[in-house]
Amino acid sequence: MPSARPPLPRVIWALGFVSLLMDVSSEMILALLPVFLTTTLGAPMAAVGLIEGVAEATAAVTKLFSGALSDWFGRRKALAVLGYGLAALTKPLFPLAPTLAWVMAARFLDRVGKGLRGAPRDAMIAEFAPPDRRGAAYGLRQALDLAGAFLGPLGAAAGVWLFAGDLRATFWVAVPPAFAAVALLLVAVREPPRAERPARFPLRRAELDQLPAAYWFITGVAALLTLARFSDAFLILKAGAVGLPVAALPLTLVGINLVSAAAAYPAGRLSDRVNRASLLGLGIPVLVAADLALGLSADRAGLALGIALWGLHIGLSQGLLATLVADTAPEGLRGTAFGLYNLITGAALLAASALAGLLWQLAGPAASFLAGALLALASLAALVLARRRIPGLGAPPR
Repeated sequence: MPSARPPLPRVIWALGFVSLLMDVSSEMILALLPVFLTTTLGAPMAAVGLIEGVAEATAAVTKLFSGALSDWFGRRKALAVLGYGLAALTKPLFPLAPTLAWVMAARFLDRVGKGLRGAPRDAMIAEFAPPDRRGAAYGLRQALDLAGAFLGPLGAAAGVWLFAGDLRATFWVAVPPAFAAVALLLVAVREPPRAERPARFPLRRAELDQLPAAYWFITGVAALLTLARFSDAFLILKAGAVGLPVAALPLTLVGINLVSAAAAYPAGRLSDRVNRASLLGLGIPVLVAADLALGLSADRAGLALGIALWGLHIGLSQGLLATLVADTAPEGLRGTAFGLYNLITGAALLAASALAGLLWQLAGPAASFLAGALLALASLAALVLARRRIPGLGAPPR
C-alpha cells in the first residue's frame, strides 16, 4: 500500500483560519446588507446589484496590482497584512452609516482590503504547499473560508433575534473577528521563500507573454462561470420573495456555505489524484440545476434545493479554479497570475450583478436565474474546448 501523504504545513492551516475569521466578520454584514439597504436606507433594487458589482470589481482591480507587486518585490506577507488590516478598519463604518453613499464608501474600502490580500495570499499557498498536495491546500483554505462564510450569516441571524431586529447592533458584533484575523496573520504566518523575481514590473507585455495558453483558457472558463453566478445578494432577495422572514434571511447564506465548506476539501484532495479540469466539468451542471431550481420555483422547497446545489457547485469549483491557476502560472508570476485572474472574474461579476439586478427589476427573479443557467452551459462548452486544445490541461503535478 502507498504510504500516507504528510500533513499539510501548519502555515496553510493558519492562512485558512485567517480567512475563516475575516469571513465571519464580512458575511455577518453581507447577510443583512441587502435588507439594510432596501429597508433602513430605502435603496432601489437595482442599486443593490450595482453596489455589490462595483465592490467586487474594486477588489478584483486591486488584486491585479497587489499580485504584481508581490511578484516584483518578492514579498507577499506585508501586502496580505495591509489588506486584512484595512478590511478590519472598515467594519465599524457599516453600523455607523447614515446614508447610501456612506455604505458605498465602506463597501469600497472593505473590498480594497480584500483586493490587497487576495492574490499575495493565494500565491503564498502555492509556495508553502507541496506540489502533490496543492489541491488539498487550496481546498482546505476554501473550506475554512466557507466555514466562516456560514458562521457569519448564522451569527447575523442570531444577532437579529438577540437585538430585536436592530441591524446596526448586529453589525457591531462583526467587528472583533476581523481584528482577530489580523492578529493571527501577524503571529502565525511567516514570509514564504523568495521566488524568482521578474526582471521588470510584471504588468508589461513581455512578462505577461510568459503566461501560457492553459492559464488563459482556465481564466476564460472562470469568467464565464462568474457571469453565471452573480452576487449572493440575489439569493437573499429570492429567499425574501418566497416568504422567509427577515430574521431567517441570513440562513440562506448559512445553507450555501455549509454545503460548500463540506465539499471543498474533499474536492481538493480528490483533485490531487484525478484530472482537475474534468472534475471542474462535473461541477458545472450542478450550477445549471441550481439556477433552474431557483428560477422556476416559487416555494421554499425549490429555494432549499437551489441553495444546496448552488453551495455544492461553489465547493466543487472555487478551490479547483485556484489550484488550476497555480498549476498553470510560472512560479515567479504567480501573484500576477492570480491578480489577472481576479481582475477578469471581478469584471465578470460586475457585469453579472448589474445584469441580474436589471433582469430582476424588468422581468422578475426567474429571468435572472435562467440567464445564469445559459451562461453556465456556455462555460461548460468553453471548458470542453480547452480540454481539446490542451490535452494535458488539469493533470495534477507529480
